[in-house]
This record gives sequence, C-alpha cells and structure tokens, in this order.
Amino acid sequence: MDHSLIDGLRVALATSPVNQALRRLLAKALLEQLRFAEAEAEYRLALDADPRDRESQLGLARAFAGLGKRSAALVLCEEAAKEGDQAGFLLLHARLLGDREPGTACRLYRQARQLDSSLHDDELERMVAEEVVDRPVREKALPPRLSSDGSLEETTAATAGFTPEIERPSLTFADVGGMEPVKEEIRMRIIYPLANRDLYAAYGKKAGGGILLYGPPGCGKTYLARATAGEVKVRFIAVGINDILDMWIGASERNLHSLFTSARENRPCVLFFDEVDALAASRRDLRQSASRQSINQFLSELDGVDGNNDEVLIMAATNAPWHLDSAFRRPGRFDRIIFVPPPDEAACTSFLVVLLQGKPAAEVDVQAVARKTPDFSGADLKAVVEHAIEEKLTEAMRSGRLEPLTTKVLLRAVGKVKPSTREWFTTARNHALYANENGLYDPILAYLKVR
Repeated sequence: MDHSLIDGLRVALATSPVNQALRRLLAKALLEQLRFAEAEAEYRLALDADPRDRESQLGLARAFAGLGKRSAALVLCEEAAKEGDQAGFLLLHARLLGDREPGTACRLYRQARQLDSSLHDDELERMVAEEVVDRPVREKALPPRLSSDGSLEETTAATAGFTPEIERPSLTFADVGGMEPVKEEIRMRIIYPLANRDLYAAYGKKAGGGILLYGPPGCGKTYLARATAGEVKVRFIAVGINDILDMWIGASERNLHSLFTSARENRPCVLFFDEVDALAASRRDLRQSASRQSINQFLSELDGVDGNNDEVLIMAATNAPWHLDSAFRRPGRFDRIIFVPPPDEAACTSFLVVLLQGKPAAEVDVQAVARKTPDFSGADLKAVVEHAIEEKLTEAMRSGRLEPLTTKVLLRAVGKVKPSTREWFTTARNHALYANENGLYDPILAYLKVR
C-alpha cells in the first residue's frame, strides 16, 4: 500500500472518526508500511471502542513485535492462545518464541497450520522439519523437585517458580551525567530513607515503596535503576515481564511470588521491572482474560499481603504510563511517578565521551556536538556516532589511511539523525493535555514548554 492510500484513509477517518472499519484499514496499511508506532496508536483507538475486537488485538500484537516490545506482544498472543483463538495469534506467538523456545514454537506453528493451511513461515518450517523436541527449552534445564510423599519428581514450567539473577552493580549516580532533577527525586524516595532510617521512622515513614520511571524509549530508565542500586550499595534484581508471564495456568502467579520472595530474602535490594505496562496492557486490552489473576497477584505482592516489603525498593520502567492500570498507581504501589526526559546537554556530553572511547578520534568538542542534539535519546546519539564512523570508514577505504573522527564529521552526522523521541512526545502531549489526571503529566508539558 502506498502513502497516498494512507493519506486518503486519514482524510476519510477525519470525517468519520467512529468508523472502526476505516480505522482498522488505516492501521493495517500502516503496519504493512512498517510504520509500527502509528499502527499501534490506531489499533489502540480501535480497542478503546471495542476491547474484544480480535482483528485489532492481533494487529496491536504485530505492531508491538515490530517495535521490539516483545513482552507486550507475547501477553496478547498467550492470552489468545489460552482461549483457543485464531491462527494469526498462534503464528505470531510461534515467531516470537522461535529463538528461545523452539519446541513450543513448533507446536504452536503446527496448531496454526491446522487452523489455516495457507499460513507459512520458512524458519518455522525448517525447525519443524528438523523435528525440534516439542518442549520448552527452559523446562529441560530444571532440576527434579521433592514431592509431598518425599519422592523426586520431574520439575516443569508449570510447577517451578522464577529464580532471578541477583547483581551488585558498581554503577553509581556519578556515572550518570546530568539528569540532576531525576536523580534528586530518586534520592528523596530511596537513598535518603535508607541512609536516615531513624529519622524517617520518627515520622512514621518506612524505607521502601515503588517508583515508576516513564519517558521516551532509549533515555536511560534501566541505567538509572541500576545506578540507584549501586548508589546505595544494595542488591539489584532486574526482571522483564516476559520472565514472569507463562503459558501454564497458575505459573505466572508462582513466578511473581517467587520473585518477591527472593527480593525479601535479599533485602535491602532494588527490584526493577522493565516494560511493566505489558501486564497492564493485558488488563486493558483483554479485560475478560485469565491474565487478571496475574495482575491481581502482582498487586498483592506490591501490597506485601504475603510478606513484608520493608527495604524492598521497587522500581519499574514504562514508555506508556497512560496504558498502565490506575490500580498500579495507588499509594503503597507505584505511587511516585518520575518523568525521565531525553538526556540534557550534560548527559549527552557524558554519553558521547563513552561512545567515542576506543575509537580513532581527533580533539572532538563533544559539548559542541551535545548542544546540537536536543531531544536525542541515547540510542539516537549512538546512531550519530555510527553515521560518523561510516563516513570516515568510506574515506579510509578510498585513501588507505586511518581517518579519525572530528567535531565537523559528528556535527554532519547529527543532521542525518532525526530524534526518535519526537514521535513519543506527539502521543504524550495529547495525554498530557487531555487526560492529565491530578497533574500527572505536568512534567511533559513543562519539558515541551506548553502552557
């Protein structure tokens, strides 16, 4: 589909905004043009009107996959698979699992082909032809467990809990250039309570609680969480939602409980959830799904119903806080929400210094380059350096001499990279202007200098 068709669909939809068939056509066209972020926005609007629209749910899952939001895509596919849903979900689910769980991927692919023989995927066909054992890879590595009668029995994904990797980061706030307002908020919420337990206890405040970091992708939310643990010299547990969610009934809840139990046993610690909106997405977009049990378990663990969360410092990151269920933002859960903007000039300077380490470079004025990169994410800055390297490599191959990077070359590369955060701010601005409950998104408006 060409751009003129997309433009025509947008015009038609502007005159008939409640026409869901038109919206689905537009979203599908955007998907086929690999414009995944725009497709996601249209599919979400379609699901706001009809949360049970399976075509839009499948389109949203494909958009998630295209954007690299693997966990969110898996949530939608796994819930659809539990309900014995259409072949498209099974095929996408198989593709997402192909590199990690080949046995499960082959089984899902065969199921999809039984439902729709026209479906085909070369890589999955190869895996099926090689007769990959039809069993999740992670299940093979699990040790036997002790049964109630004292005998050993095989441990499967349905009976085992999730065991997280526990780190002790050496990274601290000194390694995070700039971003002082964000670091100060984290200090007030996490660092000062741990350093001044008696003072906080006198006011009835405990060391613990939850912080939600939100902002454009690639702006250092995970980096900040790890630096927070290093700053207070405590253990760090990082977990992706995909590490928790499981296709087996009840397994996701056990994984969550095991995770929080590990955190409580290793306190004080920072427990960090990446892509936390993936759980909320299942509740928003699949309101009648079995995933409610996983969400309720998550909320119960945050509340410390089955254990004391004192000195368990819970942090999470999301690119889309507006898709997070409001239940997660109640007091005692993720009640402190911090906007993580694109790196400021100091942070950009620091990041460029790191990116240029070990590379042939003249006396580069990194501050001059940083001043030309407003709204650039860390990923955008990396793209700038890559463009500059490609230019100098081309020159080096022609001349046969090593050509160092210069300020001029980097500034030229800046002009070739468009800030990826601007698309995010387009969406965020609408939420900040029209759905700004209790001033939650005021920091976005302040950053954009709106009002």
